[in-house]
Amino acid sequence: MNDVISLSKDEARKLILHHQGLFAVSRGTGVKTTLDRIQHLGYVQIDSIAVVERAHHHILWSRNRHYRSQHLQQLLEQRSIFEYWGHAAAYVPMTDYRFSLPRMQHYHLGASHWFDKNPKLATEVLARIEAEGPLKASDFASADNKSSPWWGWSSTKQALEQLFHEGKLMVARRDGMQKVYDLCERVLPEAVDLTPPTETEYGRYIITRFLRHQGLGSKEHFTYLMREAKTAIYAGLDSMLEGDELQQVMIGEEMFYTLPDALDCLNRPLKQGLKILSPFDNLLIQRQRAQRFFDFDYQLECYLPESKRRYGYFSLPLLWRGRLVARANIKAERKSSVLQVSEVYLTGVGSRARGHFLAAFEQALIEFAQFNGCETVSLTSMQLIED
Repeated sequence: MNDVISLSKDEARKLILHHQGLFAVSRGTGVKTTLDRIQHLGYVQIDSIAVVERAHHHILWSRNRHYRSQHLQQLLEQRSIFEYWGHAAAYVPMTDYRFSLPRMQHYHLGASHWFDKNPKLATEVLARIEAEGPLKASDFASADNKSSPWWGWSSTKQALEQLFHEGKLMVARRDGMQKVYDLCERVLPEAVDLTPPTETEYGRYIITRFLRHQGLGSKEHFTYLMREAKTAIYAGLDSMLEGDELQQVMIGEEMFYTLPDALDCLNRPLKQGLKILSPFDNLLIQRQRAQRFFDFDYQLECYLPESKRRYGYFSLPLLWRGRLVARANIKAERKSSVLQVSEVYLTGVGSRARGHFLAAFEQALIEFAQFNGCETVSLTSMQLIED
C-alpha cells in the first residue's frame, strides 16, 4: 500500500482546481471538445432557472470559451450523451450508460422517486408511448392528471419520471425545457454496452469518476446523495486500496484519497484569473466540501423563503486567484440586452487587493455578458458589501 502523504489546505485547493478543468486550455472549438469536458466531469447538472444562462450551458462555458449551446443538442442527437441522474438531473456520457443500470434496478425493484408509485397509470403511460411514439407530460390529459405538491407535477408526470428512473423510458429530446420521453430501446444506440457492472466495479466507477474531476475525496464525498450505492462504493474503495490504485492523503487530521498520478499537477502553476461560476457548478456540488477546502459557505437561496435569504435569489460564486472570494447578484436583462450587476458580497478580498479584484471582475463580466447574449454591462447599481 502507498505511504500516506500530507498536504496543506493550499495544496488541496490547487489539486482540486487543476482537476476541475476551469482553467484548462481549449484545444478545439467544436462539439468534440464539449463531449471531452462532459466525459471528464462525469456529468453536468441540468437546471431550468434562467436568471443568467442556464446551468448546463454555464458549467460547460466556464471550462471552454468556445462552447456553444447547440453543442448539447448535437451530442444528444448523436446519442453521445443522455439524460439521467448524477446527484440531480444531468447530462451523462453515453459511454457510461451501463453504470446507470444499478440505480435503475434499484427503482425497478421497488424504490420510488420522491412520490408513491402508481403501477396502473405507469402501465397506461408506457403503452401509449409505445403506440404513439415520443410524448411530453403535457401530451397527456386525463381525470387522473391532477397536480400534486411536487412542484405542481401531475400524476402522469410522476409516472413518467418513475419510469424514467427505472430505465423504461429515456429523454429522447427536449422542447425548450420540457422532456420528451420515449422507450429506451428507441433511444439507445445499437452499440451501447448494456452489461450490468458488478458491485465492486460499480463502486470503483463512482470513486474514479469523482476523483477524475474533484482531485481528492473522502468516503463521505463518494457517497454523497448515493445512499443506495454505499455498499458498492465501500467494496470499490477496498478493491482500489488493495491494488494500490489510490493514494491516501492527510489534510490536517482528516484522511482523503486521490489517484496515484494526481499529485503531479501540484508541480504546475495554477492560473490566477477570475471565474463567474454557476451555483450548480461541479466545484460547488457539495456545500460542506466547499466550506472545508475553500472556507466558503455557499448555499443557493432561491429555494429559501425570501425572508431567509441573505445574499439574494441567485447569487453567483466568484473564483479568483485559486479561492472562492465573493458572490454576485447578476441578471441577464435579455429584452434590453444588458447584464445587470447589483450586490457583490466580498468574503476573501482584502482592501489592498480590492482594485486588482475589481479589474479582473469587470473583465470577466465583459465575457460573461457576451455568453449571455448581452451587449452591455451595467454597474450603476453595483454595491460592494463586506461579508
